[in-house]
Amino acid sequence: MRFKSIFNFQWFNLILVTLLLMSTAKAEAKGVPGYYYQLKIYHLANAAQQGRMDRYLEHAYLPALHRAGIKEVGVFKPLKTAVGDTLLYVLIPYSSFEQIETTATRLMQDQQYLLDGRDVIDAQYDNIPYLRQETILLSAFPRMPAPAIPQLKAPKAERVYELRNYESPTEKYNESKVNMFNTGNEVAIFKRLGFNAVFYAEVLAGSHMPNLMYLTAFNNRADREAHWKLFNADPQWKALLSKPKYQHNVSKADILFLHPATYSDF
Repeated sequence: MRFKSIFNFQWFNLILVTLLLMSTAKAEAKGVPGYYYQLKIYHLANAAQQGRMDRYLEHAYLPALHRAGIKEVGVFKPLKTAVGDTLLYVLIPYSSFEQIETTATRLMQDQQYLLDGRDVIDAQYDNIPYLRQETILLSAFPRMPAPAIPQLKAPKAERVYELRNYESPTEKYNESKVNMFNTGNEVAIFKRLGFNAVFYAEVLAGSHMPNLMYLTAFNNRADREAHWKLFNADPQWKALLSKPKYQHNVSKADILFLHPATYSDF
């Protein structure tokens, strides 16, 4: 088991180095430094696992990330979940790609974290805290290079966060959709209409590529519906959508409604 753990860590490091070279070249080409995001998705089998992961995240993982220099971390749960498989989303913003690897190393050297999180970190094979974990790595759009905490008035329990995932037929079409947000400045339309975006980003590594993702926030479901009604009727959006160069650049759109955990920073 020890050999397997080391091998997986070394393999992950190799992936990070490869992505670092690719993302650095892309950032230099754009001339805009931006954040990187790690979106962890935990699959949970039951309420017991949900409770364990909540305790681990609130009392061990988030405090350790804060100590490592990550100011805000988001934890979100779907408004509706499938029976027997609950999802838990953890959003970690990094100010540089190198910070992803250095943060992982710092956590393994943080004795307080290893102590506070031992129920999950040292979990036995026959008493696992989750079924599986997915990880998505993303690069922030130049039009919004850093994450933002939504300016909402409603209590956290009432808020609705909307995570959108846009897949494209090919990498070229994905570039077209990304450009729609940046060069076409779709981001500005969302900002003008008060969508309270947390991030907009292109996926560097994930299971639904080529794709992009973004997260917006609302006081409640009615607030969300009102905002999208304004967006769909907006003249600037209609003009942008009608441009030939932006046609057919989304082959599938997934929309997920979330609410923040009580201890989430976002």
